[in-house]
Order: sequence, then structure tokens, then C-alpha cells
Amino acid sequence: MKEEISISSGSDGFLENFFSLSKNGTNVRTEVLAGITTFVTMAYILLVNPTVLKDAGLDQGAVFMATALASAISTLFMGLYANYPFALAPGMGLNAFFAYVMVGKMGIAWQTALGAVFLSGIIAVIVTLTGLRELLIRAIPLPLKHAVGAGIGLFIAFIGLKNAGIVVSNQATFVDLGNFTDPKVLLATIGLIIMAVLVARGVKGGILLGIIITTIIGIPMGITKLPASLISAPPSMAPGLFKLNIMDALKLSMYPVIFSLFFADLFDTIGTFVGVASRTGMIDEKGNLKRGNKALFADSIGTVIGSLLGTSNTTTYVESAAGVSVGGRTGLTSVVVSLLFIASIIFSPIALAVPGEATAPALIIVGIFMATSLNEIKFNDFYEAFPAFLTAVLMPLTFSISLGLSVGFIAYTALMLLSGRGKEVHWMMYVLAITFTLYFAFIR
Repeated sequence: MKEEISISSGSDGFLENFFSLSKNGTNVRTEVLAGITTFVTMAYILLVNPTVLKDAGLDQGAVFMATALASAISTLFMGLYANYPFALAPGMGLNAFFAYVMVGKMGIAWQTALGAVFLSGIIAVIVTLTGLRELLIRAIPLPLKHAVGAGIGLFIAFIGLKNAGIVVSNQATFVDLGNFTDPKVLLATIGLIIMAVLVARGVKGGILLGIIITTIIGIPMGITKLPASLISAPPSMAPGLFKLNIMDALKLSMYPVIFSLFFADLFDTIGTFVGVASRTGMIDEKGNLKRGNKALFADSIGTVIGSLLGTSNTTTYVESAAGVSVGGRTGLTSVVVSLLFIASIIFSPIALAVPGEATAPALIIVGIFMATSLNEIKFNDFYEAFPAFLTAVLMPLTFSISLGLSVGFIAYTALMLLSGRGKEVHWMMYVLAITFTLYFAFIR
């Protein structure tokens, strides 16, 4: 008994010193609880990401493994290097952009698309290490940052409605309401209602629980196919591991896509960092993130790692706030999340049995969360409203994050310049606007 106490005390002492637990007002028990809480709220990505990227031609089992390992490695690095209670995983929105726009709409081979993800991660690493990140943050007006997040949210929600069959194409009106007598549409609708109720009632892990319940309901409906076993050896990663095509991703026509991935990831990350850190005392008196460069570097490395393993951009999850809300303050929270992602690997049969009708509602719910950043835009100020609205609304209407982002940058710069307020625009915005204009004129 004394031995056990001694060992426990020793391990607690190591964790105390490494993560500075007392200094951050926390302890091992609180950090473990925070890690479990964060994992439960974001574990849905293990079910959703393979379903989304499968539509791009990737092997579903390989994507499940890539998702689990990219999340585990990136989150572990965040915890050990930056000592932040932030968890990372392949980003919602960016995975949809990868599957349905880059591969589906633009016809880019998924291997080349992974190459583009890798390059966007390398750019993020360089931008962080050189300090260019700060320049970009200052250069891009806040309304456009909010609009990008909102636009991606609308884009994800539209894809979720489409995958659920709730919204279908119509030659006369472009879109129409689906057929609710179709069992698949009915199941997705039931799933959406269940998730909405769980989230509205503040149930921890409401999205994950909603996916599980919907999957179970799909069994008697003949939609969910039961796996032979609940646990098994991990699926092979070979179909997606190191399969990225960097040379084709370096072609001139790919540049707008790469930069769109970079900017979308950048804005999403900054918004998550500031939003979560503001609740924890991690923001200094000047409003800057303490150890911010370390955290951003860890986030950037995550995308590089994910692309090598075979998944879309890896980013910091806003669900990290769930762990922070129960007391998570250090990287030990992230370490716990990382270990849980590794442990989840043996449950691949369950994840691969989840039908698309159970994950489509999750896209809609996450899209709603992201679209709430529209609240931050001053629509009574036309200088904000015009470019922000175009940025947000064109993403779902053109089925492209990159087009919405490009038009928004051009619209903001042109409006300010032609209205006699050109001096208020950062020079970097002119560079970006001219670059996107040349792309529309000569490449697209």
C-alpha cells in the first residue's frame, strides 16, 4: 500500500513539475477529467471524417486510422510542447472542402489534394516561425475573419442537408426539399432532431451520442449494417499513408486552393485559440495569447502530420472549451485526449458501421455552431456588411470556400479604395486582392 502511495506521489510530482499544475491552478484529477470531457465532445470526428473522405475516394478504414493517429499525435505535441489544454483533429469544413470541392467539383486527384494540404501546413509553419502570422492577422479586417468562419459553417450545413437528402437538386429552382418517405431521409431527419435536442439541453458529447442513437435506430430500418465484432485489429493505413502527390500540388492552378486551405485554417485556429483561451487566463494584458507561437506552431505541424498519414487539414477544436470549462488548464488535458484517441483505434468496426445518414446531421449542427460568428459582423455598417456577406454566402452558393474567400478579399479592397478610404486598407490586402483578381482573369 505504501509502495502504491509512493509511486502515485512520484508520478504526480513529475506531472506537477512538467505541466506546472499548481501554478495554473489545477491538479492531476481535474486535468484527467477535462481530457475525458474534451474527448467525448469531439470524438464524433472519428465517425464523420471517414464518411466524408470516403466520398473523395479514400479508403474508409485508412482514413479512420489517419484521423485517430493525426489527432493523437498533434494533440500530444500541443500538450507537451505548448502546455495548452487544446485538442486537435481533422477540421470539419476543411474535410468537406477537400472531398466535395477539390476532388468532387474540381476533379483534383485525392493524392494531389493531400499534397495541397501538406503545402498549406508547410506555409503555416513558415508563417508562424517568421512572424508573418502577426502581419496577416493585422492585415485582414475582423469582419472578413468572422465571415470566413460563418461561410464555412453555411457550407458544411448545406453539405449535411444534401448528404441527408433533406435538400436535393432541382433543375427549375436549383434546390428543393427531399422525399421524407425515403427511409434514409427519414433516418437523417430523426438524427438531426435527436442531436438538436441533446445539444440544446447541454448534454456533454451530444453530437457523438446523437450519432450513436441514430446508428442504432438505423438497424431495424435496414440502413445500419452491423459489424461482425465490436473491436478488432486496426485497419491498414497503407491505402492512404504517404500517398500525397506534392509535385502536382505545386502547379500554378493549385495555388488559390492551397492558400484557401491555409487562410481558412488560420482564421479557424485563431478564433478557437482566442475564444477558448479567454476563459482561462491565457490571454495577457495586451490581449495576446501567452505562448501563442508555440501553440500555433503545434497546430501547423498537425496539418503536416495529418497529410502524411492520409487526412485533410488538422486543426485545433473549439470543443477544447468543454475541457477548459471543467478546469483543464495545461497540456496534461491534451495528453489525456491523445491517449483516448489512441485507445479508440481498436473500435474501428463500430466507426465504419456508422451510416452517412447518422453523420450528415452532425455536419448540420457543427455548421450552425460556426455560422454564429455572423453575430460579430456589424450589418448596419455597409463597409463591413458587403464584403462579409459576399464571403459567407458565396461559399455555399458556389460550393467553394476558396471562391467565397477570394471574392470577399477583392470586394473589401475595391469598396474601400473606390470609396476614398483606400489608406485604411493594409498593403497586404492589396497584394492578396490583386493576386486573386489575376487568378480569376487568367487562370480560372
